Amino acid sequence: MVPVTGTTGTLVLAGTPIGDVADAPPRLAAELETADIVAAEDTRRLRRLTQALGIHTTGRVVSYFEGNESARTPELVEALTGGARVLLVTDAGMPSVSDPGYRLVAAAVEKDIKVTAVPGPSAVLTALALSALPVDRFCFEGFLPRKAGERLGRLREVADERRTMVFFEAPHRLDDTLAAMAEVFGGDRRAAVCRELTKTYEEVKRGPLGELAVWAAEGVRGEITVVVEGAAESGPQELDAEELVRRVRVREEAGERRKEAIAAVAADAGLPKREVFDAVVAAKNAERTAPAKGKGPS
Repeated sequence: MVPVTGTTGTLVLAGTPIGDVADAPPRLAAELETADIVAAEDTRRLRRLTQALGIHTTGRVVSYFEGNESARTPELVEALTGGARVLLVTDAGMPSVSDPGYRLVAAAVEKDIKVTAVPGPSAVLTALALSALPVDRFCFEGFLPRKAGERLGRLREVADERRTMVFFEAPHRLDDTLAAMAEVFGGDRRAAVCRELTKTYEEVKRGPLGELAVWAAEGVRGEITVVVEGAAESGPQELDAEELVRRVRVREEAGERRKEAIAAVAADAGLPKREVFDAVVAAKNAERTAPAKGKGPS
């Protein structure tokens, strides 16, 4: 039974170990033992975690995963409104970060319900720190689309991102993803593939994207986080016509109209729009007059 106190309860987002159970924050055990409701992404994994911690949950345990997140959120909000302390845990890391939780947090905040957190291990920050890439500015891109075309489109959207980028990826798609990154960002762009963080077979493979793509083609196992260096800052003098045309095409392929793409590239490069426009027109004219592949002059 959930106690009815006349005041709203509290939603607690609890970080869980990403590998080594010894990394569990001390508060996690206390919250698991005392919460009125524990909402878990996988109740079986929760059971293994509590056994490893040597504790028992006293509250009601319910599943809360991608498949039932929308349906279960109102039920949990109702419990919170009635005064319950609801603890949300996912399989590893922090709820809401590429895991269930966002809907529940948004719904709780809308009802003026208190939301707090038990900070814990983070694959994003751990990989970033181990990557040996700049950490002063970074962005998290989560999982890329599974379909090749959509994946390329998403990568092209961030081709000029100057911050270090962090991605999650499934091991069986890693080789395709790294190859796509090398195609869009350039094979020389520095990156790090972080595998099985905090676990027995932890590995961090650093190098240019082209080399990492070849390495991953042999097969990689485990939980994967990829960290990629941001695009280099380039002054106008460093951007030749070929590079200007490439940037316009990347934006066009991502869905921008040519006029807007030219204006954006010109603004980023600190150049007049006319200069970028002329480069695009010259490239188009060169393509029209170039002989077809396999055909030379007769």
